[in-house]
Amino acid sequence: RLKPRTLFATHYHELVGLADLLPLVSNYNVAVAEEGDKVIFLHQIVPGGADQSYGIHVGQLAGLPRDVINRANEILQELEEHAPTTAVEPSRLNSVQQMALFPESSPILDELQALDVNTMSPLEAINKLYEWKRRYVDKGE
Repeated sequence: RLKPRTLFATHYHELVGLADLLPLVSNYNVAVAEEGDKVIFLHQIVPGGADQSYGIHVGQLAGLPRDVINRANEILQELEEHAPTTAVEPSRLNSVQQMALFPESSPILDELQALDVNTMSPLEAINKLYEWKRRYVDKGE
């Protein structure tokens, strides 16, 4: 196995627990110092997951309008009040399947696979797109 290194950033704090379950997963975060409502980013990467999200603080630093910051705080408070108290059960990690982006079979995918786009002219390609739009979008087929 190749085991390529991957950098993955997320605000889904529930994923932090994966490091306890998967030996090749590690968590790191940017160190911060908090003084009351003020957050100071220390420009240091430290091991472990972040205790909380600092997205609203970053928005303030970026100069987002006060109304946007206030609304974000309201939404955050609402989410925290209704947040689930349990994480995903380890036994379910291997049983969860990724949903397919497209159905296994569909008429438009079958047609797309049958096309030889290397031999189509630009006019033929655009006409095919218009045909699909008319058939699958406009008529809801």
